[in-house]
Amino acid sequence: MTSLRDDKLVLTPAILPATDGRRVVTATDDSGEQRNAVMFEFMNGVEPTEDRLVQDFNTLGQITARLHQHSRQWQRPAGFTRMTWNYETALGPNGHWGSWRDGLAMGPSELEILGRLSETLGKRLAAFGSGPDRFGLVHADMRLANLLVDGSDVTVIDFDDCGLGWFMYDLGSSVSFIEDHPLIPAMTDSWVNGYRTVADLSKEEEHELPTFIMFRRLLLVAWVGSHQDTETGQEMGDNFTKVSCDLAEKYLSQYS
Repeated sequence: MTSLRDDKLVLTPAILPATDGRRVVTATDDSGEQRNAVMFEFMNGVEPTEDRLVQDFNTLGQITARLHQHSRQWQRPAGFTRMTWNYETALGPNGHWGSWRDGLAMGPSELEILGRLSETLGKRLAAFGSGPDRFGLVHADMRLANLLVDGSDVTVIDFDDCGLGWFMYDLGSSVSFIEDHPLIPAMTDSWVNGYRTVADLSKEEEHELPTFIMFRRLLLVAWVGSHQDTETGQEMGDNFTKVSCDLAEKYLSQYS
């Protein structure tokens, strides 16, 4: 992935209105359930390859910082609603993706380890705080897979999970499913360096990044459990919980 152009824009697909001018069309499926549909323009580009993870995370950090700058200045319209990614809605028993307690291969040992992780995450996030400088509208799925690269243009796509959450959660989402990758420390450092070329990032926020990585990982334990019939869920399988426990023990040895 090449460096970003020297402007402050983040490229996203434009909305294409329906023939009657509506930007959102409500349709009813065969079961009678109503769904909102939006059509976006086609964007050129390809997903970044995985052979430049450390370098590409620098660009990803720059893009994320630009999005956060916009979010901090943005005035929320009247009637605006989106999901919230806080401790209760993500890791609570009735979280958006179900409960992590219903993850795959969840026995007494796994419940104990991940329970300690959940408790520690809750305490650290409460101490970290959710003021407007740290909590706002975020993409919430800022993976390289959700970028389209076309020369010097990098387009951000897939805002399905966009909602209110901690800004640093976007880094956690960037390493989804690969939290055990040996290059995670280098990728995180690269992301931080890229972020700081655009916006401020405090030492406290940097120090807490492993918390947001584990927050996302535990949330994904819930996702895999509630999506075990999907291709990705089956690919992750029981081993996802095992690796999550290993990651939890390592994190707890430093942060509990």
